Amino acid sequence: MATTRTARTAWEGNLVDGKGQVTFASSGIGEYPVSWPARAEAPNGKTSPEELIAAAHSACFSMALSHGLTGAGTPPTKLDTQADVTFQPGTGITGIHLTVTGQVPGLDEAGFVKAAEDAKANCPVSQALTGTTITLTANLAG
Repeated sequence: MATTRTARTAWEGNLVDGKGQVTFASSGIGEYPVSWPARAEAPNGKTSPEELIAAAHSACFSMALSHGLTGAGTPPTKLDTQADVTFQPGTGITGIHLTVTGQVPGLDEAGFVKAAEDAKANCPVSQALTGTTITLTANLAG
């Protein structure tokens, strides 16, 4: 069964001096302020489209990796994923770097890296973001 999730943004003013509120309508988890300075300079307590993409990508990748590892008979104990989305004003999103550290009993480093590369290529958010370069660093926790 397909699902649809909804977010809404109310924006006031022009790009540079304006401001907005992103509302997570489906989940009801809250409203978060957005602005151009928060996107192109320092966040100062506001979010940005790039941070929202990073959140979506890190969650989706973690789910895909967990699913792949479990299906291969080596379920993870823990995965810690960070997504860094780089935005260049005037150019756009120039890349996404995923960094994952995992605790996976019974799996060696090479197997973990292979599973992480597969998750990077096949998670739905990665597939939706094929217009940008996505890189990956994957390590097992020591």
